[in-house]
Amino acid sequence: MNPYEKLLLQNKAWSEEKTQVDKDFFSRLAGQQKPKFLWIGCSDSRVPANEITGTDPGEIFVHRNIANMVVHTDLNMLSVLQYAVEVLQVEHVIVCGHYGCGGIEAALGNRSLGLINKWLRNIKEVYKMYNGEIDGIDNHSEKVNRLVELNVMEQCQDLIKTSIIQKAWKARQAPEIHGWVYGLNNGLVKELTTIKADFEAINPIFRYDQADL
Repeated sequence: MNPYEKLLLQNKAWSEEKTQVDKDFFSRLAGQQKPKFLWIGCSDSRVPANEITGTDPGEIFVHRNIANMVVHTDLNMLSVLQYAVEVLQVEHVIVCGHYGCGGIEAALGNRSLGLINKWLRNIKEVYKMYNGEIDGIDNHSEKVNRLVELNVMEQCQDLIKTSIIQKAWKARQAPEIHGWVYGLNNGLVKELTTIKADFEAINPIFRYDQADL
């Protein structure tokens, strides 16, 4: 049996197990989508949102990209954010990075990797902001992990610079923004930051006029 066929068999077994435990699981799931959380995570296959948080399908709306970035020219991410915030009206947006992130490590170096260079440039901008602190760390793994943390916190800040979040804060004082880091070696999440809905806390340079929201 090849790996692809194994996936199909595992899907069938999973579906049967879910139905045995709760015969209405899939009919209920198909009926509506009311997640309270938007997850912006890394594409790394070892960081699945539902398994990490012990939640069922339907509880977390998920967007993933390399190194969990909030890039203001990324229409994919912005479309997911707008749908989650304005249509699903999620109450929390979680940016979750993970220690040992390959995208973060690549951004610390100078090797040309082709098309992905354009994406890593966004991480390098974060590195530039904190290069004194990062370059002062001798241990390479610790250096990577500290940039992982700083990157998560900067992506949270980038979220509140969007008109999508600002409009929601004005309209319904939500969602809260959370920055997490996941440990591959222990399966635990570390909370780095929480930003509550507060329009006045946004740097005035990045605020949009109420008439434009």
